[in-house]
Amino acid sequence: MHFPRSCGLLLHPTSLPGGYGIGDLGAGARAFIEFLVASDQQYWQVLPLGPTGFGNSPYMCYSAMAGNPLLISLDELVAAGWLAATDLAGLTYENGDRVDYDAVIRQKLPLLKLASQRFQAQATAADWQALADFRQLAHYWLETYALFMALKDHHDGQPWYEWPAPLRDRNPAALAKMQVQLKDRIFEYEFQQFIFYQQWHALKDAANAQGIEIIGDIPIYVAHDSADVWAFPQFFELNPDTGAAALMAGVPPDYFSATGQLWGNPIYNWSALAADGYSWWIERFRTLLSYVDIIRVDHFRGFQSYWQVPEGEETAINGAWQEGPGAAFFEALQAALGRLPILAEDLGDITPDVIALRDQFQFPGMKILQFAFGGGADNPFLPFNQERNCVVYTGTHDNDTTVGWYESLGDWERQRFIDYLGYTPNEPHWALIRLALGTVANQAIIPVQDLLGLGTHARMNFPGTSEGNWSWRVTADQLTLELAAHFKHLVHLFGRQAPPRPEPAADSTANET
Repeated sequence: MHFPRSCGLLLHPTSLPGGYGIGDLGAGARAFIEFLVASDQQYWQVLPLGPTGFGNSPYMCYSAMAGNPLLISLDELVAAGWLAATDLAGLTYENGDRVDYDAVIRQKLPLLKLASQRFQAQATAADWQALADFRQLAHYWLETYALFMALKDHHDGQPWYEWPAPLRDRNPAALAKMQVQLKDRIFEYEFQQFIFYQQWHALKDAANAQGIEIIGDIPIYVAHDSADVWAFPQFFELNPDTGAAALMAGVPPDYFSATGQLWGNPIYNWSALAADGYSWWIERFRTLLSYVDIIRVDHFRGFQSYWQVPEGEETAINGAWQEGPGAAFFEALQAALGRLPILAEDLGDITPDVIALRDQFQFPGMKILQFAFGGGADNPFLPFNQERNCVVYTGTHDNDTTVGWYESLGDWERQRFIDYLGYTPNEPHWALIRLALGTVANQAIIPVQDLLGLGTHARMNFPGTSEGNWSWRVTADQLTLELAAHFKHLVHLFGRQAPPRPEPAADSTANET
């Protein structure tokens, strides 16, 4: 599909200002929407929204379809009546430029439990009906997810493949017994998802009403320790005796790594998925499309061909390329869901058949300007080599910030960047933003860290490391009207302004609860 010439910002909700030690779906998110409007943006891009597990990575979630309860706004729970203001009085937190996940989890989850208990004690018939409606909407995944999480708690956080065999293998009698034993905990997890759904959709509605669309993110693989792999083992390459990943995902050795990258996620059993009509994937896309307007598909090349590594390997060296589902997969998605508003993350070792698959469905690819100055004039990331049907970024969540990138450049690459600009930049972030806005790419997405001119300390993720990632936050005093005005000027200069926005309704804040 093709998008109009436009612009947006990349900021994950955990990085929003305000909240109680972490960005959430409350006032800070509403203020960011106003910043988007003030700077004449059309898109807000986020990372995956699921409940995070080890390392707090949004790319390693306990469910491919559930929402992250840490994003729930406590203030909005107070406004809804499920918490009292006094319940928040004892919280200790810092709203600086880092998330302390341990502190947030320790303080927030008990409050979500208290809110679920208040709901059970005080909910009206209309409240219960709203919950019933949500359960029906999320029937494909909600019950399984809530039981999975309750069982994890019951087993002190152990991964499902280390549970006793009857529960590991989903013995019906064993599951029925635990559903009764853990019914209160199961309800807590269902309640969390119900509240996440309510708060997220109120926020999305507010964004859409202002002409802002949400770009979401769907990782190609799911975490081994997830409700999805536990509930649908037939769709994954698992050891039938232990539940371990018999074939693991990764990428082969390359210029950047002599041993490749071993991610450890179980590879899909694509033949089983195809025989089932790709139902799990269809429901995954359907669920995410109920939360976002456009989907960035991570590791798009894996649908054409993917690298698989046998169980027991400690690096990705001894892997092999396998043919992916290809066009048949996207044709099945289209038949079930209609038009696919997809952006293809087509970075890395991209072969002509991957490009052909992307172009067959007219999915825009990605161009990263930080990659543009390490080669010659044929570098596909250089502005003059980009095509219209693509999305240009200064950098992504996996890159250094532009200021950090510029400071770490080698002499040759730095000089090539300077030669391309025609001057030595005092503010390399604005130089790269101007280049992005000036390309022919239909969409330009700028990470907020680059808009603010922040250094490496504000980087979101260091690939290959498991600690210290995903914690950066913007502070409330950084997103100023002056910054919005300056960015808006550039957006208009390069023809990326939004069409006339609808007039806000007179009672636009009436439903902000």
